[in-house]
Amino acid sequence: MDWGIRNRLSRIFQPQDGRTLMLAVDHGYFLGPTTRLEDPRATITPLLPYADAIMLTRGILQTCVDPTVTVPVVLRVSGGATIVGRDLANETITTSVRDAVRLNVSAVALSIFVGSDYEHQTLANLARLIDEATPYGIPVLAVTAVGKELEKRDARYLALACRVAAELGAHFVKTYYCEDFEKVVGGCPVPIVIAGGPKLDSDMDVLRLAYEAIQGGAAGVDMGRNIWQHDHPVAMIRAIRAIVHEGATPQQAYELLRDLIHAQAPVGRV
Repeated sequence: MDWGIRNRLSRIFQPQDGRTLMLAVDHGYFLGPTTRLEDPRATITPLLPYADAIMLTRGILQTCVDPTVTVPVVLRVSGGATIVGRDLANETITTSVRDAVRLNVSAVALSIFVGSDYEHQTLANLARLIDEATPYGIPVLAVTAVGKELEKRDARYLALACRVAAELGAHFVKTYYCEDFEKVVGGCPVPIVIAGGPKLDSDMDVLRLAYEAIQGGAAGVDMGRNIWQHDHPVAMIRAIRAIVHEGATPQQAYELLRDLIHAQAPVGRV
């Protein structure tokens, strides 16, 4: 692997354990001003000290992140469809590699929609992006998106999607956690990070998801809504970080979360 690619990946995946906690804030490119991401700068800024990398679009990076920030950027470079359109899978490459270089990013990210009407189009997008980014030493993250078809999130489908992404040359893959997740990891020769997906019902559900994914072989998590839609997002990201980098169990992480929330509460309130 090229030195530049290895160097950039080492910014995202911490060298001491090979894991990463990525903060996903790219939802606006298809959802618009999502709840608690209406003001991206206000949401992002307090979370940055606890993230190993941040995943976002060119527009939000340029307008809502201070250029003195040193947190590695994973730049979302695909889009072209929204939640109100006919099909979320109808994506194209929306940001050039030249712009990614200009923005000094550590990686670029693109969604693939395996099994959709736009399978060929999005896989071709991935192959083209890898061809264009590799000469500049920029790693490519393939996101195995499923659009609105959440029932596709099973091991057989995800193993196929992740392996195809790796076969095309993706340097790491973002996918969903599922039953028999070890089979997904075992069939993918590049690191996998798991998506948080829609906001879960309880704090313990979020912490278990992160823990079980790491135990199942994931190299990290890339969470968004389950962090910044939480009433105490800084406490939540710190609890997840304890699982990813400190080996905390869900119960230990939950106790840390509660302690942090109590420490933030005004006197006389919980």
